[in-house]
Amino acid sequence: MDRGICLANATSREQIQCSNDAINTFGNTMRRQIWLGNALLLTSPGIVGVLVGIGGYGQRYRYHPFTRFIFLGANTLFLPILSYVVSTLSDSSNDYVSSVDNECTTPILAALCHSNFHPCIVITWAFLVQIATINTTPVVAINPREGQNVGPSLELLVKVIWTFYLGASISRSRFFYAIFGVLRGKDRTSSSFLVSICGRIMFAPFALICAKILFKFYAFQKARLSFELGRNPGLIFGYMKQLEQQERSQPGEPVVCDDAPPPPLLVMGEDRGQVVNQPCGYVFTNGSGTTGIGTIIGLVTLDKIWHLDNMDPMMPRLKDLCVSFSLFKLLRCRFARYKITNVGSVRMLKFFCSQLLKDGEHDRVFRVIADELSFVHDYYYSSLSISYAKFWVPVLDIFLSILSISYCIVAACFIVVLAAKENKNSYYSKQLHCNYWCTKVLEVSIQRPQNFGSLYFDVVPVFLLLALVLVSEVRVIASYICSSFTKVALICHQANSASLHHPPRMKKLVLSLCLKCRLKIMKHWDETIGQCSILVLPPRPIMFDLIRRTLRLPDHEKKVKVPKAVKICIFDALRSRNYNDQQLSNGTVSLRQSQVGESFLWACNSIGTSDIVLTWHIATSILEVRHPYQDNQEQGICNQKKIAATHMSRYCAYLVTWCPELLPDEEEWSKSLYNSVKEDVTRVLSVWALTRPLTPEIEYLELVQLLSEYSENEVLRNGVRLGKQLVELVEGEETSWEMLSGFWAEMILYIAPSKNLIGHSNAIARGGELITLLWALLFHVGIASRPDYTNVTATTANIV
Repeated sequence: MDRGICLANATSREQIQCSNDAINTFGNTMRRQIWLGNALLLTSPGIVGVLVGIGGYGQRYRYHPFTRFIFLGANTLFLPILSYVVSTLSDSSNDYVSSVDNECTTPILAALCHSNFHPCIVITWAFLVQIATINTTPVVAINPREGQNVGPSLELLVKVIWTFYLGASISRSRFFYAIFGVLRGKDRTSSSFLVSICGRIMFAPFALICAKILFKFYAFQKARLSFELGRNPGLIFGYMKQLEQQERSQPGEPVVCDDAPPPPLLVMGEDRGQVVNQPCGYVFTNGSGTTGIGTIIGLVTLDKIWHLDNMDPMMPRLKDLCVSFSLFKLLRCRFARYKITNVGSVRMLKFFCSQLLKDGEHDRVFRVIADELSFVHDYYYSSLSISYAKFWVPVLDIFLSILSISYCIVAACFIVVLAAKENKNSYYSKQLHCNYWCTKVLEVSIQRPQNFGSLYFDVVPVFLLLALVLVSEVRVIASYICSSFTKVALICHQANSASLHHPPRMKKLVLSLCLKCRLKIMKHWDETIGQCSILVLPPRPIMFDLIRRTLRLPDHEKKVKVPKAVKICIFDALRSRNYNDQQLSNGTVSLRQSQVGESFLWACNSIGTSDIVLTWHIATSILEVRHPYQDNQEQGICNQKKIAATHMSRYCAYLVTWCPELLPDEEEWSKSLYNSVKEDVTRVLSVWALTRPLTPEIEYLELVQLLSEYSENEVLRNGVRLGKQLVELVEGEETSWEMLSGFWAEMILYIAPSKNLIGHSNAIARGGELITLLWALLFHVGIASRPDYTNVTATTANIV
């Protein structure tokens, strides 16, 4: 018997008292429905916080598997969950009617429910999440040889349109028409005024998001076709071919470290010249149509930057930044797999020798290459670079960010007013308002009110989202003002300015402030190196070891600042190589140059590089056990050599266990070798580590005895033998550390050249590695591979 028959047969029209079970069932149903939406609102600030924090302030963690899992889960679940929650927001969807039994003996509990501000807050929440997503989603315009372009997300556009449709479908006259009703002066009560303001706040982000997406699409298209950005590697390759032809026409000159001017490397202005496509790439043409560099108005080269006045104390640093930018363009050619043969040309080597590789300039050369990798990171892994396709595009993006900031401030003020109103009137303090009654017929209309949820579950998450969006927009503005791209553009503008020597005072002041502005979060490489040690057994719970083994996680590591002694040793080793790739060796050259190194050459004859690294790392650790650091030894040549040797040794061990893809050997081989050696060390030293003696001499003797008698791994046994040889060296500790510092510096330079573009690109995405910095530096002095690495097939997969 259906509900219509029950109503037709109803004989009583009196009000019937609702049972407690019916009221409890009704209340539980509505609370469950409210809590499903609140769960989404409460978790969203955390997800968006991770999105904004990692996307804006910790980009090196963006490509970690765990964070990628969070992003993928959030993007996948956002739209279906939003659709479900919004489907419960319209007034008709919240109406309630209890079930009817067959005999019509149980009264019907019916309810009509509606929300005041809950739908508005939920739709605003959805739009805020998408604004944060736009601000942290990279858009990349690159050469097809570098990989695939990353354009504006069509998925995000679909989400925005769908969210707008959902908002319009549930708002109807209460929100959508209330906006225009207030504008016409109708119904100016306090409640309708708040409803109309809430409607405006709900739909205003839609216009901002559409403007941001259109802006990114326009900037992407312009950057993709620009010779300064998207098509730059092909033009740089052709331009370097032209320079090579010019250099060949000049008589050969030796590399002399005098004060040589820089070569005319391109900095900016490529779009201002006439360019034609040829088999070797894009090349410039002169006014007559023939190929040639000539004089192109607006084209800025590095030698032109070098002629700027050095009266400003910031100018030398800014010139180095332009050097980094021009080298970044050459490195893009490497990522695009163009073979630039004249990177190590005479003019380039003269400039490096006279300007960057002078004695005492180690900090400068590391800073120049670090800035170069920072340009690489910003170009491949952020949306910053595409905004420089046109000079006014950054201004427009900043203007849109200012509008977003203004919206966040206005919306936050509205939330504060709404919260204050909530404290005064309980009607505003609930998310859902219901009027229910129990009767056998529908005509009886004596209603009873009941409210569900708390508006704090709406306003608090949205307030947090507003704060996160505001932070992301402030970072967008700061990234433009403090960006190295902006500084290079200003320097190039100054080089092209006709009023270079007498600029207006206000213009000069603004230019100076922008050039001096620095932002710590824009610095991607924090000048740290990883440190691992095989012979160190850190105390940790058994459960941690079990989890690490189950998940196959690498061994423990830590990050430390690169000591000055490490930079000096690597710098000196590089200067002594005379820019000849045949001089790179796995440590044998530095050993032969040492007075006692000939007797240690046997330890460099292993099959693989990882074997040699681990052998010498174990030996260095044993020497460190015998001669540990002293608190009063902060200076002195011996101590500096010890610092350099121990830190480079641990860094190479870190590369074996954490970054084996950057080493010459196969990745799986390096991993298996490290695990084998580490397991053997752990087995032998598991008891000794608990009863370790105090004096260095006794500690060294027991350590060597245990490892010599019970170790089974050949690499470990060779490391112990080498360590004993270093300790027992007649010439003393100072000679041992000096030899080790030279060996490790040469070993790092030996393993740095690589054709693994993907590995170094991923390292740059994670924030940079010292080995990647040396990889780029060696490329610019003409060393692109190791002597024994010429037959290995280059990696040609996409890097983005």
